[in-house]
Amino acid sequence: MRAAQVKAFGGPEVLVQVEIPDPVPGPGEVMIEVAYADTIFVEAQLRSGWGREYFPMTPPYVPGGGVSGVVSALGADVPDEWLGRRVTASVTGSYAERAVAATSALSVVPDSLDLLTAAALVHDGLTATGLIELTGIGPTDRVLVLGASGGMGTLLVQLAHARGARVVAVARGAAKLALVRELGADAAIDATDADWPTAARHALGGSVAAADVVLDGVGGQLGASAFPLTAKGGRFSAHGAPSGGFSPIDPAEAARLDITLFGIADVQFTPTDLHRFTSTALAEAAAGRLRPVIGEVFPLERAGDAHAAVEGRGLVGKVVLEV
Repeated sequence: MRAAQVKAFGGPEVLVQVEIPDPVPGPGEVMIEVAYADTIFVEAQLRSGWGREYFPMTPPYVPGGGVSGVVSALGADVPDEWLGRRVTASVTGSYAERAVAATSALSVVPDSLDLLTAAALVHDGLTATGLIELTGIGPTDRVLVLGASGGMGTLLVQLAHARGARVVAVARGAAKLALVRELGADAAIDATDADWPTAARHALGGSVAAADVVLDGVGGQLGASAFPLTAKGGRFSAHGAPSGGFSPIDPAEAARLDITLFGIADVQFTPTDLHRFTSTALAEAAAGRLRPVIGEVFPLERAGDAHAAVEGRGLVGKVVLEV
């Protein structure tokens, strides 16, 4: 089968198309004919050699972890009812024509939902749904979303808005600011403005107002600048690092202010929660209440271009591979 493989750590050009053996489903597993493969920023970071202390990778390897497609073969002990089903799954090496997944990792795609939209929710949908629950966002909360125009940020804006929270979204540039307003943000703040924290504080409710919840999908200096905007007794989730590192938050300072910190380890959900959050995201999308924003779709053979687009940050929303 065709696959995109990272031949060595480096830039997007190290992603090359190769032919590798078809996977074989074992007991309790199915084979999926992949229609679309999700892409997330961390995959580009890993390809460059970043984060090996968190994600030990050794080239050559096929990147990617999420797919949508149709079950085409069954391993031993798998009920026949799975054959031909449209599913999403978290897998190892999703940049390929076929993938193997345990039945416990499968989520059935609702009939009214297309496979492209489903693929865009494999990672971001489940993580965003999980974060909303983890941080306990409710109708009295003021929520600050960093990286609000990205694949997961756009979902967080919608989900927090749906819970009745006041949502202040931080993004870059007029087009992205317009998008997050359209998705339900009560205010949109341009991160390119030098004094964006002052504007964000004003949008949260005044000169001394602060966010009950900060959802930081960016990290680095932007996340560090957002921490002082967190209310005493609030919640701060530092779950993203596309800036090159997670937000450098001092746990002692957070404890002094009674701020609950969440990090990347807190979104490593159990298999049961993974299935629950994914199914919820798919159902909300099928009902028209959640819309993933897809910036561009690249064919599998242009996986390197897809990574370049992700790293270039010019696109609004997320990038998906069509297989």
